[in-house]
Amino acid sequence: MGTHVIEAGFPVNSEAEFEAVRDIVDASSSTICGLARVVEKDVEAALDSGVGLVHVFVSTSDVQLQDSMHATRGEAKAAAVESVERVREAGVECMFSPMDATRTDESFLAEVIDAVTEAGVDWINIPDTCGVATPRRFYDLIEKVVGRTDARIDVHTHDDFGLATANAISGYEAGAAQAQVSVNGIGERAGNAAYEEVVMAAESLYDVDTGIDTTRITELSRVVEEKSTIPVPANKPVVGDNAFSHESGIHAAGVIENADTFEPGVMTPEMVGAQRELVLGKHTGTHSVRKRLVEAGFDPTDDQVHEVTRRVKEYGAQKERVTMDVLREFAREVGVEHEDPDEEEVRV
Repeated sequence: MGTHVIEAGFPVNSEAEFEAVRDIVDASSSTICGLARVVEKDVEAALDSGVGLVHVFVSTSDVQLQDSMHATRGEAKAAAVESVERVREAGVECMFSPMDATRTDESFLAEVIDAVTEAGVDWINIPDTCGVATPRRFYDLIEKVVGRTDARIDVHTHDDFGLATANAISGYEAGAAQAQVSVNGIGERAGNAAYEEVVMAAESLYDVDTGIDTTRITELSRVVEEKSTIPVPANKPVVGDNAFSHESGIHAAGVIENADTFEPGVMTPEMVGAQRELVLGKHTGTHSVRKRLVEAGFDPTDDQVHEVTRRVKEYGAQKERVTMDVLREFAREVGVEHEDPDEEEVRV
């Protein structure tokens, strides 16, 4: 699809993960990234896996340093510099993350950024590890970091308050060159910024050519849904079953006339490999019912459309799903003529 960087895994984690990362390196034309703590064995495993980018990280917030890393600020900074220097010495591109950056004392964060910049880091990732940033606050932070270093800036946002995509976009607005995302937004706790949301926001709202083949986004989402066994909510932006579905009579009538009336316009279902759907239910209007009947080969009168619509609304109000089979049955009960009554109906 043209994804620029794939963070394939944590090579030191196990022999199986090391092999998986190495296989992905061999199989992909994208830049493959390996994750590593600021620990010698982690860094060496990442380098040995053959990745083109090593992402080293260490906690910088006081709460994580004290109760997770059990290290001092000085120790964390020294380990960060040493790891960056080792990756650069190996001739491999390096990214550094001050983990929990949005809960880190800003003066210490600046100190760490200065140190890894001096060590020659290529990328600095600013992670909102616990999802506590707001778009305005995150913008201000990224703007400060951009102005402090020659390294390119990357952002990593979590969705604990439903702000991951907004924060990622805010990071771009403040000067970040890259955002870390995951398909369907899956990730720790409430997840990360969603691949499909960030890509389509950049493409459609900011008119940026991301280089991503957006027509395969829905296909990709379904593959990840199946392999991860994490279901995609029907109302999920961009890739949910309802993303381009219309039930309300007002909405459906508008969309039948011009899809831009009740869709973003700048993002169409075709752009993401999806299809528009007129859903039949208790909010359905006559425009939608007439369209579906005609598509099914019926030739209804106005009175018949109104009667079928009444039945659809009643059926939908009982929380029953109005399928095309149900609609056809209503049409026959009302006496709607089929344009070719001798033709056998075939459903695929």
